[in-house]
Amino acid sequence: MKRVWVRWLINAVAVWAAIQIVPGIRAEGDWVVIALVGLLLGLVNTFIRPIITFLSCPLMMLTLGLFTLVVNAAVLGITSWLARALGLSFVVDGFWAALLGGLVISVVSVILSAFFSDDDKDRRDRRR
Repeated sequence: MKRVWVRWLINAVAVWAAIQIVPGIRAEGDWVVIALVGLLLGLVNTFIRPIITFLSCPLMMLTLGLFTLVVNAAVLGITSWLARALGLSFVVDGFWAALLGGLVISVVSVILSAFFSDDDKDRRDRRR
């Protein structure tokens, strides 16, 4: 259960970083909006991203994985669309903002995930 909370926090911080760095991404409101967008991004990554990745597998192989950046942009665009549908003020202006925002979110998530290792996984590995 701790892992879910950590992933949610990492997503929220990554979204905040994208809002700060990318000019075409913005959110109005306080930290609650960013936390909810982080939760929404996690849900989109869990349920929709695997479908998009499966359908775009030939393009990913053809581009040697670079199409993953487009998948990240699509996931961020879907998150923005769902956030607006739910009444949250999170906006991504166009494809290029989504592409750069997806890149920022990915980099921040990887860096933060390196600092917050999965304790349960570490315990399982030590038992083996």
